[in-house]
Amino acid sequence: MTEPTDNAAIAVALAELRGTMAEGFATVNGTLTLLTQRHDQADRRIDAEAARIDALASAVDTLEKGETERQKRLADRVAALERARWPLPSVAAVVGVGGLALSLYQFTGR
Repeated sequence: MTEPTDNAAIAVALAELRGTMAEGFATVNGTLTLLTQRHDQADRRIDAEAARIDALASAVDTLEKGETERQKRLADRVAALERARWPLPSVAAVVGVGGLALSLYQFTGR
């Protein structure tokens, strides 16, 4: 007569163990799902930052090479100003020679 009681107790213990195991697996599955979600979010953030860093590096390279439109316009403007500037050393030499010639003319004329 002790067998049915023992079988019932074993069945109850097995049911409790099954419930405990199911609860434990559900907890582990939930934790793994949360970790997977956080990992995916971190990967997306890392990819976004890597793309941002690549874009910034490309912009820096463009600036260093002087390839922006503004830099090209400024370079063209500087070149035009350099071509159009007065040749001051040449003008000074011509004025000096003219002054010398006038001085010699006046000196010989007197």
